[in-house]
Amino acid sequence: MANVEDSTNSPENSETLPPSAPPLPPPAPPVVANDVEQGETPSASVTKTPEIRRSWRREDLYKNASLALRVVGLLFSFLALIIMATNKHDGANFVDFDEYSYLLAVAVISTVYTGGQVYLQVHELATGVQTFSHKKLSLCSFIGDQIAAYLLISAGSAAVPITNSLRELEDDYSSGGSLFTDSSSAAIAMAFIAFLFLALSALVSGYKLSRQSYI
Repeated sequence: MANVEDSTNSPENSETLPPSAPPLPPPAPPVVANDVEQGETPSASVTKTPEIRRSWRREDLYKNASLALRVVGLLFSFLALIIMATNKHDGANFVDFDEYSYLLAVAVISTVYTGGQVYLQVHELATGVQTFSHKKLSLCSFIGDQIAAYLLISAGSAAVPITNSLRELEDDYSSGGSLFTDSSSAAIAMAFIAFLFLALSALVSGYKLSRQSYI
């Protein structure tokens, strides 16, 4: 029995265990693709995040300001259109005066333009879909705002002298003014206010255009 136990416990009969494998190295940290392409470390992109957020906030502020200015410009342009189109009082008609007809035509143009701009901006804010590229839209907005503002100020300025002349005639032949001249003055005032807001919108559009990258 002792011989059997010795034979079983001898090192010659024992099985040899394979050596243990070395531990695997820890996985490398993920690297952002944009940082690798631009030759920046992930820490550099993290430091730039607040600047990107501030840029986005400024862009949203300019969009909201431009939309608010155009909405007000649309409102006063439409009021000038309605007041002048219905200016048929005391036996007088606006079509008898070229200046008033010009003011009505400009009010129609301004209403259609600002209405289209407001629709595009509201559609983009509601759906997130850009109908046109930002570069093209900024350029068209800058030019369109300037043209609409110039037409409004020119039409209002052209209608002021004839309105003053009519008021002088009314003062000479009657004790008070007429509803026709009062309506004309109201339409002119609406046109001037619409010009003010579209001029401010042109400044915002010009600033947004200057911030565009053309590289």
